[in-house]
Amino acid sequence: MTLELSSLNNIRIAIADLNGQARAKRMPAAQYDKLLAGSAKMPLSALNLDIWGNDIDGSPLVFETGDADGFLRPTERGLLPMPWIGPEAAMLPMWMYDADGQPFAGDPRHALAGIVAQLDALGLRAVTATELEFYLIDDSDGMFQPPLSPISGRRATGAATLSLRMLDEFNAFFDALYAGCAQMGIDADTATSEAGPGQFEINLNHGDDPMRMADDTWLFKILVRRLARAHGMAASFMAKPYPGASGNGLHLHVSLIDREGRNIFDNGGPEGSEALRHAIGGVLQLMPASTLIFAPHANSYARLVPNAHAPTGVAWAYENRTASVRVPVGPPKARRFEHRVAGGDVNPYLLMTAILGAALAGLTDKIAPPAPITGDGYAQALPQIPATWAEALDAFGSEPLISRLFPPMLVENMIRTKRQEMAGIAELTPQEVLALYLAAV
Repeated sequence: MTLELSSLNNIRIAIADLNGQARAKRMPAAQYDKLLAGSAKMPLSALNLDIWGNDIDGSPLVFETGDADGFLRPTERGLLPMPWIGPEAAMLPMWMYDADGQPFAGDPRHALAGIVAQLDALGLRAVTATELEFYLIDDSDGMFQPPLSPISGRRATGAATLSLRMLDEFNAFFDALYAGCAQMGIDADTATSEAGPGQFEINLNHGDDPMRMADDTWLFKILVRRLARAHGMAASFMAKPYPGASGNGLHLHVSLIDREGRNIFDNGGPEGSEALRHAIGGVLQLMPASTLIFAPHANSYARLVPNAHAPTGVAWAYENRTASVRVPVGPPKARRFEHRVAGGDVNPYLLMTAILGAALAGLTDKIAPPAPITGDGYAQALPQIPATWAEALDAFGSEPLISRLFPPMLVENMIRTKRQEMAGIAELTPQEVLALYLAAV
């Protein structure tokens, strides 16, 4: 959608912090040319805030360096409409640079750009797609429950897997959501009703620009949450809104193509190539240390339990959703793997950095995976990802290979952030924790 500057009243400049939260400023539309020139500034510490939006105690980005500013430059995405507000407002996604013009190492988007550049140096480009699950929630009276149907006036009481009725009852919301995606250039595909009451999934169509896919995923989450409010509901991507219901996942599909456009995972048969196995080997080897990226919050670990469609075993398989990495059936030219561990509460830039970086490590180091599993992965004695937030934090901080995926500053910032959040959340009641994540993710 082409925006007319003359019709705009204001512009939101927005950037993703480590938790995937949009940190923003509102600027007069008349400042647009200055924004394009890179004159906008924001403290470097703004990308390293905790889930409440607080500075990180002891961070060198705050008092030690005078809480210095960084410079914001528009991403290649350009000016975007904000359908939840109207034609008078627009968003300009940004990323952060140091005063000397170098990419700021604490910016999650720059971390992904680094992995994309490494793939490009090998003549490879990642083809990716995301599947996002979320809940529509009625939080109007301080409770968390399925929303009232706009048609029947009743609430969903149980699983509604692939329910036509649920899609029909919330049709007005989905019409607005698809229209908003079209306006913002987000290539949304199929919507389904999922296993939880008021839970839905939307897939984003695959593309060969992983940065755009990460952008689309980040923007989609913002759009869903804002439009839900416009329709009298909340929307949440938190990993486990209801203790007894299905959690929200964010699955990533990955293949790699060479400069001629050939899928290097395709060997002409259903088993896939040696490159596919090496990429999976890297993903599995780094999975435990990357769990903090896939499950970044206290609530994330309520989803990662056996027999809950959230695999915790470090394993891969062909066409088997109980494995953490699945190779779907289909035409050989579309051979890919699906990473199934992450919750809906992740930062998409960090998620894709972790998975694509691990796949790249697998290719370059020729990491051989274990044999693919068959049958019920939950019933097998498999190596497990960290079971708790604290264990995931320890694994993230102690794995040397993590430094191949993320800049050291980002690793240190992530560790400081999560330690501070752990201390704060330890003082909250379970209901307060749910309220926190409903508002934040």
